Amino acid sequence: MKIVGQRLRALRESVKMSQAKIGALFGCKQSSINRYESGEASAPYEVLLQYADHFDVSMDYIFGRTDNPQGKLYENKPKVEKIYPEMEKFIEMCFDPGSPMNERLKESLLRMMKEGAE
Repeated sequence: MKIVGQRLRALRESVKMSQAKIGALFGCKQSSINRYESGEASAPYEVLLQYADHFDVSMDYIFGRTDNPQGKLYENKPKVEKIYPEMEKFIEMCFDPGSPMNERLKESLLRMMKEGAE
């Protein structure tokens, strides 16, 4: 991945370190660092983690998934309705006052609240 090499080079150059110095810091040869930065070889995940830790950036940034060095912020929103189409229908039934599921849902929620309070 070309973007990975570009990001590794930019991080190193941002602190004016030589390839040899960063290689020594990470336990790599200068030639390996050169290959990673030029895209001739893929850096092992251990090296990528060392870059991320040393420069305090996210792996998302290194992989070019974001231009924000701190990374992406995700909100966990599972797509339940796409995985279980019947789930959307079930939820609708639970909140329909005329549905028999409404009463069962109410009982379950009250029971869970009582258990949580104990």
